[in-house]
Amino acid sequence: MRTRTTAVSTGLAAALAALLVLAGCTSPGGSPRASGASTPLPAVSTAPGGAGGYEGPRPQDQNLLAWTGDPNDAGHVTSQSVAGVAGRVTLVRIVLRERTPWSNIWLGLAGIDPNARLSDCYLGVYDARGTLRASTADISPQLMTDAIAKPLPLSKSFTAEPGTYFVALLLNGNWATNALTLKSTGAGISVNAGLTPPNLRYSTVLTGQTSLPATLNLAEQSTSTINTGWASQWYAVS
Repeated sequence: MRTRTTAVSTGLAAALAALLVLAGCTSPGGSPRASGASTPLPAVSTAPGGAGGYEGPRPQDQNLLAWTGDPNDAGHVTSQSVAGVAGRVTLVRIVLRERTPWSNIWLGLAGIDPNARLSDCYLGVYDARGTLRASTADISPQLMTDAIAKPLPLSKSFTAEPGTYFVALLLNGNWATNALTLKSTGAGISVNAGLTPPNLRYSTVLTGQTSLPATLNLAEQSTSTINTGWASQWYAVS
């Protein structure tokens, strides 16, 4: 009996010693302790835009306030005939998610027609109700020079509250179809996936216009012209 008792006692003591060793190597929360270390490991940030993740280009990276898309992706060139777009108001939707002072519309001019005869060409901004908030003077001279991305000033600056807006382009005159060209995404009609009037991302309204009207009925947005290859233009705000 004495031998058996001694053996049992010895086994219990060994098991208890093992538990004490494990307890000494484990923190109260169950995490292994680094030998000799007293400083906790730095936390990894999981917040959006943190150092641990990639975030795509923002307009502010290029001294702009908003844009219809990264200009690096606006590699396509779009053109249309005079019969196709002259006198039509072409609309490209832009969504602002913060209060934005708006003084210029940037347009990506890809090519010029030195023999064109342009007149009554404008850019403007409509809000979600179809009200014209601001427009440029006639931009015909700017469409004849410097095939680059360029800011075209609004006649009167305004502050845009967060919401949906439409950049409007009106062209008039005579030009060669494949000479006067604009930068675009190349997406064309597919940019309207899941959308219906009056919220189309890309559309045209009206015909026979020589100036931008004070109001538009956005329920009349049409895709018939852009289905022919008048791809969605690139614009930015500054």
